[in-house]
Amino acid sequence: MPTDPDAGMRRAVVLLSGGLDSAVTLALARAGGLECHCLSLDYGQRHRAELDAARRVAQALAARAHTVVPVDLRALGGSALTADIAVPKDRPEHEVASGIPVTYVPARNMLLLSLGFAMAETIGALEVHIGVNAIDYSGYPDCRPDFLAAFEEAGRLGTAAGARGRQIRICAPLARLSKAQIVRAGSNLGLDFSLTLSCYDPAGDLACGRCDSCRIRRRGFAQAGVPDPTRYAAGASV
Repeated sequence: MPTDPDAGMRRAVVLLSGGLDSAVTLALARAGGLECHCLSLDYGQRHRAELDAARRVAQALAARAHTVVPVDLRALGGSALTADIAVPKDRPEHEVASGIPVTYVPARNMLLLSLGFAMAETIGALEVHIGVNAIDYSGYPDCRPDFLAAFEEAGRLGTAAGARGRQIRICAPLARLSKAQIVRAGSNLGLDFSLTLSCYDPAGDLACGRCDSCRIRRRGFAQAGVPDPTRYAAGASV
């Protein structure tokens, strides 16, 4: 009789940032009976506190393993998250919903998925889970379904697993959900949202409450009718 509680479970790689979306993605994978191997990227991001959140979430949700890979994207810059560029605050709704924001990190999801596929090959997993969702479609080109489909095909052609007929699939369970629906999904699974961090420009343990990510998060909780446990800086508004 196996002594490992995860023995015989289907393995999956879960890309875990420490934010709300990736935490719900991990919770869904665990609820689906998957043995989850989490992967986080330390890319020199301004909001490195998210890595501490990722560790908390991985531990709380009993991930089988959690690996943090360092790749310093500050060497390339090009984003408010990796260069000396101010994080936008209090942007009008029409601006948030259109264009590519300066918080976009060039090719980050391509890099994350590449590392996810590499880990999947190493551990024998056939799924890579990523928490992209509909809210990000307009602003982030690497969160769109056509990009994910194209990357999955590239993985089939460019990995040993694919060459051997064991195609690695990309699973994006939140892809067509609103932020409110994502919050409800996490709440239904009993996820402790206080473990997560979504803010692009936190001050210590306080979220700014004014960046795009904070505002979308707060609105999602409000629309879902779920209490938001996040501690925001004074003066922040939805």
